[in-house]
Amino acid sequence: MHDIDLRQLRCLVAIVDEGTFTDAAIALGVSQAAVSRALASLERALGVRLLRRTSREVTPTATGLRVVAQARRVLADVSALVREATSGHTRLRVGYAWSAVGRHTVAFQRRWSGAHPETDLHLVRVNSPSAGLAEGACDLAVVRRPQDDRRFDTAIVGLERRLCALAADDPLARRRSVRLAELADRLLLVDRRTGTATPELWPPDARPATEETHDVDDWLTVIAAGRGIGVTAESTAHQYPRPGIVYRPVRDAEPVAVRLAWWRDDPHPALQSVLELLTELYRAA
Repeated sequence: MHDIDLRQLRCLVAIVDEGTFTDAAIALGVSQAAVSRALASLERALGVRLLRRTSREVTPTATGLRVVAQARRVLADVSALVREATSGHTRLRVGYAWSAVGRHTVAFQRRWSGAHPETDLHLVRVNSPSAGLAEGACDLAVVRRPQDDRRFDTAIVGLERRLCALAADDPLARRRSVRLAELADRLLLVDRRTGTATPELWPPDARPATEETHDVDDWLTVIAAGRGIGVTAESTAHQYPRPGIVYRPVRDAEPVAVRLAWWRDDPHPALQSVLELLTELYRAA
């Protein structure tokens, strides 16, 4: 297998696409002899015949058809790998677990596009503790809980109020705000991987019962049915308005710190610009 290289695969695909060795050589910008040598070395390495050659045409054998299909996938994967490695200045993926940056999300996207047209911004939802950073799904991540992973650095860009999510027909929904003590006898829905609400918000002797959830849609569905409540960052209310659910401020709960996280040894080139823009948006709120 060590005798197979990308040049051989490109020649094989070009021959099939162009129909002749001559046209394949023109498409690749090499000599016809080079194309012939590449194909011969590939067939020799694989130990099979890939093409039928006549005076009129070149067609793949049955094995050749399968090899060409796989070669296309390999070449596409290599192209994607190159784009991934070299797109640092042209693409920015910002991960988040539940609610991006709440009411600032649209302003963040539009202001970024206007100020940095050379770098495409993509918001990526990944419900993991690092909002996709550890998984390689994003370049920077918006998180609302401290990161214990020493591979990451974080900075606080803003604060958000804590809100209680209630069914619209809940008696507390008629109130303008609620207190933690008024929620202690309710079933609290929590996401232990990414959520900001834990029983530790309450005194040790007055903590609510909990039920674990793993997705914001499931969380909203259970709350709307009146089976439980949620305590969440204010951004959730802006990102997920839902019929049958109301959000009320919890006036005696500490605010939620919104953090931007990044790889300590490989920060994205746009890190400082994102930090400045998000901090400005939260400060202006």
